[in-house]
Amino acid sequence: MPKRLADEIDEQILEYIRSSSEGMRIEALSRLLKGKISRRSLQRHLSQLVAADKVKSEKKGRSTRYLPLPLEADLRKDEDSIPLSPSGAEVRRAVRKSEIERTPVGYRREFLDKYRPNDSRYLTLETIAHLTRIGRTPDSESPAGTYARRLLDRLLVDLSWASSRLEGNTYSLLDTKQLIEKGKAAEGKDAAETQMILNHKAAIEFLVESAEELDFNRQMILNLHALLSDNLLPDHSASGRLRRIGVGITNSVYHPLEMPQLIEECFQQIIDTAAAIREPFEQAFFALVHLPYLQPFEDVNKRVSRLAANIPLVRNNLCLLSFVDVPQRVYIDGLVGIYELNRVELLLDVFVWAYERSSDRYAAIRQSLGEPDEFRLRFRNELIEVVSDIVRRLTRPTVEEVAAAVAGRLPQEHLDDFVRMAVKELEDLHEGNYARFRLRPSEYDAWRKAVGI
Repeated sequence: MPKRLADEIDEQILEYIRSSSEGMRIEALSRLLKGKISRRSLQRHLSQLVAADKVKSEKKGRSTRYLPLPLEADLRKDEDSIPLSPSGAEVRRAVRKSEIERTPVGYRREFLDKYRPNDSRYLTLETIAHLTRIGRTPDSESPAGTYARRLLDRLLVDLSWASSRLEGNTYSLLDTKQLIEKGKAAEGKDAAETQMILNHKAAIEFLVESAEELDFNRQMILNLHALLSDNLLPDHSASGRLRRIGVGITNSVYHPLEMPQLIEECFQQIIDTAAAIREPFEQAFFALVHLPYLQPFEDVNKRVSRLAANIPLVRNNLCLLSFVDVPQRVYIDGLVGIYELNRVELLLDVFVWAYERSSDRYAAIRQSLGEPDEFRLRFRNELIEVVSDIVRRLTRPTVEEVAAAVAGRLPQEHLDDFVRMAVKELEDLHEGNYARFRLRPSEYDAWRKAVGI
């Protein structure tokens, strides 16, 4: 079995086991995998996962259950998986000292001032060449966003889950998939966790839909924050607005700026500087460093930075940065290194490792998916227009109604295929995917009630 496929199977097995509090038997796992591998191969995968300390086995009579390892054991294993440079390891040692041993610091504007776009550089030329090589996709010469659209379904799940997980969200990857694809919230989860996942989904869709106009500018970052913070802030008017109050950083001796005028000035300087950086990976990393360092919003700053880091990748049809498998502790340590020491080395180690993981993952996924539906890609905008038109007019999703809505939009030779595709999309429309067609919740709810779905 090819290594990438074997890794995919291992990942699925781990997710199924982690989704069950009581563990899983091999029979249940075999059913969930739907015949992808034989029972003997499944036994071999499970034995390897046990040997690698990723799951544990518990035998009762003739039956064996497989359970996830305790969280702390997983954490230690994950942290060790990222190879650190000597300077990155030095930063980690420094920020893991007790808070009483660390000197309280405020925002140092000179850290931002001394960065000169296209002259200053956080990434070496060798690192940029490496990331460019592994991040290059077959869509490099296609219109902006082509690659992201091809993998949108998987990206929505991966990035929503991984970015939320870095905030302490306890949704599993399978829970996230169910929520995004079927609109089904996981049982026993806090409403804020569900909201966080859905907000990521909306923000990612916004990035991909805006690909041809995508850039670092004030409106783009403010709108990303509005989408990511929707219904999660005590003051709803703070979504998409620079903060006017002081904020603190948990487990850090860093104190961000408090004066609104300075926050405004530095925010605009960050946006202008990022926009001027020509190299995509340097631009992405700059966003990961300086948006959280300023803390321009009352909350949700790190989430904004992680999605903003994907702006140049979406625009240039490079492999995207999903943050899957990034250990929370070492990521936070990297940020604290920025906050307290203005040292980027540890966060850069995390960034490079995370991008390598993402590029391997999406290369495998792209291979397993085969070629995308070129017809769907070609008429994607028309599909959005027709589906949203049918919904807003509270019309039933019949062939006749769709054909009438399509009239004049497409060449005659493609009409029948398009109508069939649009009807299928309308039949599959649910509360977890209507945002793809630029519909508001009230529009979807009114249509569902009017047509009796």
